[in-house]
Amino acid sequence: MRTDVTFLSAGLKIAAHLHTPDHAAPTPLPAIVVGHPGSGVKEQTAGLYARRLAEHGFVALAFDAAHQGESEGEPRGLEDPAQRVEDLKAAVSHLTTRADVDPDRIGVLGICASGGYALTAAATDRRVRAVATVSAADIARQFRLGADGTQNPAVFQDMLTAAATARTAGAHGEPPRTFPLFPATEEEARKAGPHVYEGWEYYCTPRAAHPRSAKSLTWTSVDHLALFDAFHALPLLSPRPLLLVTGREAVTSWMSVEAFQRATGPKELHWIEGATHVDLYDKDGPVDEAVTELTRFFTAHLS
Repeated sequence: MRTDVTFLSAGLKIAAHLHTPDHAAPTPLPAIVVGHPGSGVKEQTAGLYARRLAEHGFVALAFDAAHQGESEGEPRGLEDPAQRVEDLKAAVSHLTTRADVDPDRIGVLGICASGGYALTAAATDRRVRAVATVSAADIARQFRLGADGTQNPAVFQDMLTAAATARTAGAHGEPPRTFPLFPATEEEARKAGPHVYEGWEYYCTPRAAHPRSAKSLTWTSVDHLALFDAFHALPLLSPRPLLLVTGREAVTSWMSVEAFQRATGPKELHWIEGATHVDLYDKDGPVDEAVTELTRFFTAHLS
């Protein structure tokens, strides 16, 4: 069952979907906050995972990040890591107020960019008892180093220059400057490589396109991202458990490996053979396997 709910994050109203088991439980249930990928909305992969986890007996909360989707926040399309981490903590706070949730059994699941944000949020929020990621990406690393970690450093330097120029333009009264996240056409997407094409196909075709998913970000997002490190606080997560699920063919899998290596507490790295980064967003086989692992993990550690 899905219910529309809202909660506040740093004063901004956050729009969310609360997924609950179809049959009422006699006692409060374990709950999981589900964070969406960068540019995503709660109606896409975060909602899919939340619904599937609810089918396995969890209360699951999928929400739109501040400045994106149906949530409040100006300018639109801002990607601010500090706010994204705060959104996850605010979602945990909301769950603690609900009579149908056991506040001592709350976990966090982060998908793609929210995988990185979830690690930071959980590391510093002791109410989170277990954290898992699917296709985890530290979006700041992705901007600085590229999805595969081999990007020429000059690319990010140029982006920082553009961000500075955008701030100056804003000071002179211009509207927020933005940059596109996806190529304009299928031909351009294919030329940009498999990972770019995967994202384009998911977000820009009937496969999963949604009118509220972000197709661009503000240039000021770039200098917010420049200082973020999703893995810096990982030692603080211990002794709480961590599960990282990633596709063997995912160009971003090196980030899950790095997170696994940096974590100091109980940890698991689960590889889904043959799966790419975006396969884990909605493809039946990879998602089924991911949900099986997540259910096992959260059942064991939120019991």
